[in-house]
Amino acid sequence: MLEECADIAEALAEAATAINSPRSLDDTLDAIVRAAQDTVPGFEHVGITVAHAQGEVETRAGTGELVWELDQLQYELGEGPCFEAMADDAVLLLEDARTESRWPTYLTKARERGLRSQMGLRLYAEGRTLGGLNFYSTRTYGAHADAVQLAELFATHAAIALGKARQAHQLNESVASRQAIGTAVGIIMERYRITEQRAFQFLVRASSTSNVKLRVIAQDVVDSTNEQMTAPGAP
Repeated sequence: MLEECADIAEALAEAATAINSPRSLDDTLDAIVRAAQDTVPGFEHVGITVAHAQGEVETRAGTGELVWELDQLQYELGEGPCFEAMADDAVLLLEDARTESRWPTYLTKARERGLRSQMGLRLYAEGRTLGGLNFYSTRTYGAHADAVQLAELFATHAAIALGKARQAHQLNESVASRQAIGTAVGIIMERYRITEQRAFQFLVRASSTSNVKLRVIAQDVVDSTNEQMTAPGAP
């Protein structure tokens, strides 16, 4: 028992280190699913689904091809433990694919791929659903007594990783927007020989008239200027 606890602690420590290391999001999520695969009993396949703001979902990490196949099947059908856990329940456990009456369309196809048991957990942070942590087994029916609790620990780490990635993306987008707007203002000032304030108002008015976001208008100005400067025969 002590040895098992030590293994769990080590796996969670590795997952925590992965989250805080300067690596890509995909590398971090891959480290989490590998650690979960080695630690959570009864499931030999693990994957992470990411939910996007537009309502789309995609698999970003998985320990085998079966993860992508069964994830995609649930996305297409709009049913299954992993798909529905993201929408309605924190944890959904499918202990026996032979006798389970929920998700009949999905299970008919999943059993053909050898599915015996499955578990889906919602990844939730900062008041929103970020995705799901998905466990699959083609070897065993039923669920180990510790499986849900251990999976929840890994779901917490995965949610932290996704939350940090989202914050980083928003920060990078904000910096890029400010840079594009500042550059566009400079271009307008030079082109029309007007002050910085009037150049900014010019962009705001163009944004309002066209119903296009200011950063998009600014980026268009920058891109078109770059194209003009690099065109054949440009001064």
